[in-house]
Amino acid sequence: MDTSNGPGPSGFVRLVSFSGMDGAGKSTQIAALRSALEAEGLRVRIITFWDDVARLKGLREASSHAIFKSEKGVGRPDAPVNRRDKNVRSAPMTVVRLGLYLLDALSLRVVVRRMLRSPVDCVICDRYCYDELANLDLQRGPARLYARLILALTPRPGAPIILDAVPAEARARKPEYPLDFLEFSRQSYAHLAALAGLIVVPPGSPAHVSRTVLDAVRSR
Repeated sequence: MDTSNGPGPSGFVRLVSFSGMDGAGKSTQIAALRSALEAEGLRVRIITFWDDVARLKGLREASSHAIFKSEKGVGRPDAPVNRRDKNVRSAPMTVVRLGLYLLDALSLRVVVRRMLRSPVDCVICDRYCYDELANLDLQRGPARLYARLILALTPRPGAPIILDAVPAEARARKPEYPLDFLEFSRQSYAHLAALAGLIVVPPGSPAHVSRTVLDAVRSR
């Protein structure tokens, strides 16, 4: 597993990733961490997985809308949407995902390494390869073997953070996917955390979670 990011001289790790089910609070915690680090005088850069890393984005979006009738937009409590993409669990789609996730892992490797060579103190990733692997049934042996391949290809963050959440509460904040899929996601993130040694931050108030995250990104 690539751990080339290493701890930084600033007292904080150089590479942090945030993962978790939709509605877990990633955007809130990324903004809080960025503010805290910049208050320390650190140069911070954000990598957004879908915008900066994912490959064949146009084809993936068009397919989800045309084939699976996925609704567009981001779900809000006052305007829920019905997304159909990563929650479509047919065998053919699983095969397609394995190819796409491999492409994304290779892209992530390049993007992260390039960013870490730039004049920056801390890189924060808004989602990581972990979020794609959590869409697989990691209780199955072949899926775990595939996950280990992806983990070996990608740089390991100094603080790989999984934000845990109660599925019903997460869906209330961001109503896009069915509750049963969010429950599956929570279990899958737990399996992945055990497999890869990720940092699971339990649910709590935004302030409490922010303090836990800040402690996790301090160089040890």
